[in-house]
Amino acid sequence: MPVKILMPALSPTMTEGNLVRWLKSEGDTVKSGQVLAEIETDKATMEIEVVEEGTLAKIIVAAGAEGVKVNSLIAVLLEEGEDAARIDAFISTAGVAVSAQSTASASAPKFADAPSAATSANSTTGERLFASPLAKRVAEQNQVNLTSITGSGPRGRIIKADVEQAVLTPSKSTSAPPAPTTVYGDSGYADLPLNNMRKVIARRLTESKQQVPHFYLNVDCELDALLALRSDVNVRLEGGKLSVNDFIVRACALALIKVPEANVSWMDTHIRQFQAADISVAVAIDGGLVTPVVRSANLKSMKDISAEVKILAEKARAGKLAPEDYQGGSFTISNLGMYGIKQFSAIINPPQACILAVGAGEKRPIVKDGVLAVATVMSCTLSADHRAVDGAVGARFLEAFKSLIEDPLRLLV
Repeated sequence: MPVKILMPALSPTMTEGNLVRWLKSEGDTVKSGQVLAEIETDKATMEIEVVEEGTLAKIIVAAGAEGVKVNSLIAVLLEEGEDAARIDAFISTAGVAVSAQSTASASAPKFADAPSAATSANSTTGERLFASPLAKRVAEQNQVNLTSITGSGPRGRIIKADVEQAVLTPSKSTSAPPAPTTVYGDSGYADLPLNNMRKVIARRLTESKQQVPHFYLNVDCELDALLALRSDVNVRLEGGKLSVNDFIVRACALALIKVPEANVSWMDTHIRQFQAADISVAVAIDGGLVTPVVRSANLKSMKDISAEVKILAEKARAGKLAPEDYQGGSFTISNLGMYGIKQFSAIINPPQACILAVGAGEKRPIVKDGVLAVATVMSCTLSADHRAVDGAVGARFLEAFKSLIEDPLRLLV
C-alpha cells in the first residue's frame, strides 16, 4: 500500500511550515534514514528523514511552498512492487488534506517552483530568477547578488549551497551591486511579510500578556566581585572565556534549586515542579527570537555552561537548532545588557512561570556602611506568573540569585 508522507510537526508550536526544497526526485529509490526534504519551521530550517523504504512516486507539494499545514500530504511513497497507476486513486481516498499551495503532477518537472515564493524577476534582463526561499534569505544576510550565481538545483534553481559557495568566493558574487532588500513605494513605507517565527511569537506573546497574570520584582546586584573573579578565571582558562551571562545562567540555576517553588510551570489543572534547572537563554536572530535550553545547568560547571551556550547560540543564528535544543525549559533568561539597556520587563513564555530580564552593569553611586561609594550595579527584573508563583516566592528567588551574584566564588564550586 502506498505510504503517505505528511508535513511533520517539528516543534510544539508548529502549525504550518515552508517546504524549502526536496533532496530526492520523483522516481528516486529511498531508504530509511535518508534525508528527504528541508522544512522551515517557526524555529529553524530542519531536515526530515524517510522512515519507510521505497520509491518516491509523487511530490504533492512543490519546493518553495509556504504555509503548508501540519499533517497535510506532501508526497507519496510506493513500496517495492506497487503499481504507480494507483497513486491518483490513493491520493483521492487518502483522507489527508492536500495543501492548496501548489501540487506537482506526475508529468510536471520535478521540484516544480512555487512562483510567488521561490522566483523573482531579474530587473536587468527581465528573466525570471529561480531561487529557494532559504537561498534568498542567506543571500540577503550576506549581501550576495543572486543574478551573478549559477544554480545547481533542478532547472538551474539557486539553492542555499550555491549562495554559501558564492560567499566563500566573492569574485563570483560581487559582479553587480546587491539588490535592496526593502523597496519603499510612493506611500513611503513597505509592508514586510511575516515569517513563521514572527507569527508564532506574535500569537504566543499576545496570549501570554492577555491570559497570564504577570507581576514584576526588581533587584540591584553589585558586580565588582564577579567581574574581578571572571577576569582572574579567564586569564587561567584555556579555550573559550567566561561571559557575565554564563555566571547569570549558573546563578539562576542554583537559585532555583534553593527555591524550588520558583522552578515551576502552570499546567491549568496543576503546578508542575521541576527537579532540574533547565535554563532557556533568549537568543536574538534574524526575524525573531529563540530560546535554546541549557539542561540541568545546576549540575554543570561554569566552563561547560559557557561552551554549551556558545554552541546553542551559533546553531540558533545558523537556523540549525533541533527540537531537543529548544523544547522544554523551566526558566528563561533574557539579557539585553550588551545593548546598553539599563532595565526592562520581559513577557513570560508559557507554560514557564518566570523569566528574568537582565540589564547592563554600570557604575552607580551606592551607600555602603553609611559611606557613599561607587559600584558596578546590574538591575534584574523577574516577571512571574501569579497563578503559580507568589510574591514571597519570587522575592526569595531574587534574594538567592543576588547573594550568588555578589559572592561569585560559590558559583565555581
